[in-house]
Amino acid sequence: MSAPISVVIPTLNSAKSLPATLLSLMEGLDAGLICEVVVTDGGSTDSSGAIAMAWGAEVVIGAASRGGQLRRGVAATRGAWVMVLHADTILQEGWAEQVKARMQQGPLCFSLAFRARGLAPRWVAAWANLRSDVFGLPYGDQGLLLQRSEYDRAGGYPDQPLMEDVALARSLRRKIRRLPAYAFTGADKYQQQGWLRRGAKNLGLLLRYLLGAAPEDLARRYHGP
Repeated sequence: MSAPISVVIPTLNSAKSLPATLLSLMEGLDAGLICEVVVTDGGSTDSSGAIAMAWGAEVVIGAASRGGQLRRGVAATRGAWVMVLHADTILQEGWAEQVKARMQQGPLCFSLAFRARGLAPRWVAAWANLRSDVFGLPYGDQGLLLQRSEYDRAGGYPDQPLMEDVALARSLRRKIRRLPAYAFTGADKYQQQGWLRRGAKNLGLLLRYLLGAAPEDLARRYHGP
């Protein structure tokens, strides 16, 4: 049986972080899980595209918008399953065996951890994992693995600049389940703005989105100071 999973990674000037993300996928290739990697780029001015191609990934280029990029990336895949990862996410060693054992249980995400030390990173990650367990709304940094047919039934990622992961999760018929394996993600924005401040800001943006705020307005706030 051919490898079932197509990996989709959105990039925008991600040259510094992308190689480590791609390296963490190698055990999925060795385990016969991954059939292709599609990097969907939003117009990078660095070497993101060249790095992706050097690693054997297919590169899709279009306008910069997380939802739009993911929608284009998934449209270019051929696997029966789709796994979406951010370009600064490194999967914990041993993730492939967990995926192989549990992928039939429904849509899956990974447990969140930050590449940072201290109590605040652990607290923010614990909240994200709790949110994932209780509400089935993982952060995009936690990745997402689901059957392509299930993705299509849900309507796919909406072409919007923020909360595209929340929109898709709410459209799925089954709750997203969290794997024990960690997705280690970058913490630049938290370290620059403060862990509690950034965490509260993200929670506020989520609540505003659930109450009907426009993703475009939220994106301006998200990327602002």
